Amino acid sequence: MKVFNYISEAFGELKDNVTWPEWAEVQRLTIVVAVFSILFALATWGTDELCAKAIAGFFNLIKG
Repeated sequence: MKVFNYISEAFGELKDNVTWPEWAEVQRLTIVVAVFSILFALATWGTDELCAKAIAGFFNLIKG
């Protein structure tokens, strides 16, 4: 019974006390998150490629 009360009260809180954003704001923020995710992925990929080339160059230098 405690679990049922907890779930019921949680849904009540979500329904009555949470201020939900407007649909236009949700769409705008979703685009912002997608753009930053792509930029961060590209930055991570670029850093990985740069480090891989630096390490390969280092080992080529050692090999002679």
